[in-house]
Amino acid sequence: MERSDPDEGPSIGPPEFRAPPPPDDRLWRHPTEVAGPSRRRRGSAAGWGVALVSGLIGSVLTFGLIAATGALDRPVPSSGVVRELVTPVVPAGEMAVTDRVVQIAEEASPAITRIEVSGERAGSGSGVVFRDDGYLLTNAHVVEGAEAIDVVLADGSQHRGDLVGSDALTDIAVVKIDGDAPFPVAALGSAAGLRVGQATVAIGSPLGLIGGSSVTTGVVSALGRRVPAQDGAPLLDMIQTDAAIAPGSSGGALLDGAGAVIGITTAIAVSEAGAEGLGFATPIDIARSVADDIITSGRAVHVWLGIEGRDLDVASAQEAGLPGGAVVVDVVADGPAAGAGLRADDVIVALAEREVRSMSALVISLRELAPGDRVALAVLRDGGRQTLEVELGTRPPDG
Repeated sequence: MERSDPDEGPSIGPPEFRAPPPPDDRLWRHPTEVAGPSRRRRGSAAGWGVALVSGLIGSVLTFGLIAATGALDRPVPSSGVVRELVTPVVPAGEMAVTDRVVQIAEEASPAITRIEVSGERAGSGSGVVFRDDGYLLTNAHVVEGAEAIDVVLADGSQHRGDLVGSDALTDIAVVKIDGDAPFPVAALGSAAGLRVGQATVAIGSPLGLIGGSSVTTGVVSALGRRVPAQDGAPLLDMIQTDAAIAPGSSGGALLDGAGAVIGITTAIAVSEAGAEGLGFATPIDIARSVADDIITSGRAVHVWLGIEGRDLDVASAQEAGLPGGAVVVDVVADGPAAGAGLRADDVIVALAEREVRSMSALVISLRELAPGDRVALAVLRDGGRQTLEVELGTRPPDG
């Protein structure tokens, strides 16, 4: 086509078509100029595939050889291209959860200790510093029969531990360490308002491993569990979690999503097939109450109502228009509850005007009272609400 002079305006004339350059001289080709695939071309393509794979294998082998010989310590030439590791993209919600667990671990770990026990039953466990003057919580079975107790803090410092006292009924013990106070302490929460499905973080010192505490995550998978004990009475009102609790983590901390201690890790479920992935923790309200008794008087005092119970199921609670309750399964003869007229199938909905949403909440509320206290129990019976007055007793050794 004729080119126009920009000063004179466009020039009109017959179009002139120029033959395209040969195919081999162009960056593109018309489909009609491309020959169909041949067996030789397919073979060439396959050859490239093998070459690529071989090249990758070769580079991997070369990298392994370089790493093994220490050649990676050599400076990178300035003219070379360095491929930097790209930070993986994490969904915002998952990143927030991960960051929160990291924060909880950083804040709580300084108060988690490793306990080394020597004597007839040598072993190791964990502990939680809950007072800055050196008092820590652990399990009674961790320090049972100990002739000497050594406590290793998160900073690696080692301290002699003295057993203040223990309570087999709750498997809680108190150990005191001396040193330069104040010690880092864990923030204590409450198990009274726990709900199944809440996030949990378990921190302990499993297997006596050196190098600091171990952190695992999970959820509250059940509440108010009755856990059989190898020796003595079963453990009552336990928190069940699927956060991994390894041997040696006994006496460590179970925390909620706010980073507050809600329980002292105590036991794991084991069957003939091995660990079942379920752990149990004593509610911190009970552990703290027992610890205060031990520090004050040298022994734990257990208030006693004299019932066995379970949580009111969701369907029944909704039908009754209740947020929850504790169903009486059995009443101990000659116990405080029996004397007050409590019966099986009664639903306890309040204690001393404090709402009761579960058996766990009832037990925790009772721990805040003392033997001899007279309190009002609000119960549902045959569709009606009644108030019974009960005088609390002291739990018998086999109660």
